[in-house]
Amino acid sequence: MSIHISAQPGEIAETVLLPGDPLRAKWIANTFLNDPVCYNEVRGMLGYTGTYNGNPVSVQGTGMGIPSALIYYHELINHYGVKNLIRVGSAGSYQKNVQLRDIVIAMSASSTSGINTTRFVNSDYAPTANFELLMKAVHYAKDNHIAIKAGNILSSDEFYEDDPDAYKHWAKYGVLCVEMETAGLYTIAAKFNVRALSILTISDSLVTGERTSIEERETTFSNMIEIALGIL
Repeated sequence: MSIHISAQPGEIAETVLLPGDPLRAKWIANTFLNDPVCYNEVRGMLGYTGTYNGNPVSVQGTGMGIPSALIYYHELINHYGVKNLIRVGSAGSYQKNVQLRDIVIAMSASSTSGINTTRFVNSDYAPTANFELLMKAVHYAKDNHIAIKAGNILSSDEFYEDDPDAYKHWAKYGVLCVEMETAGLYTIAAKFNVRALSILTISDSLVTGERTSIEERETTFSNMIEIALGIL
């Protein structure tokens, strides 16, 4: 048992899907896993373990933002021996051709967070996906005719920007979308020599102003989950 996760040793699988929203964790467990068991309710951050095609898999909510998510990433890796961490989250599009419900696989994660400036003083660290998980996801999507986009994304510390046009600077350099956790995930995975991948579904667009509903963000986006589980 760790500080923020009440699971006992052996109750969490080596592969964990990581939505920010704990209600999405509950939906994933009840929709996709066989015989899911809830192992965590601490702070309402739900976690479940079940099986998918006979393989043990867990789902753990992480909250919003790198500081919250890093707590769960750290404890999953260091207290429960998790080896594969797959973020399944929502993101806001920065590009005209990245539209609502499109799936984006984060090859790398730029960031406005200061999380790595304390680790790499006067230097820039490039948080990057695990190549093996990335290729498995790409091949699974292709074999199952699921359209994806892959590239650089932005992990931001701010949800509400003072300048509504600030995204255009990132978009100019090819950044596909924005979310709030991936740069932290890829950094801690590299630090502890485990594998990580971030698979995102576009929930809104800063280009067009379109957005999905709260219910859709909690209980849809099934293609993203299918790819994540297909990696197994």
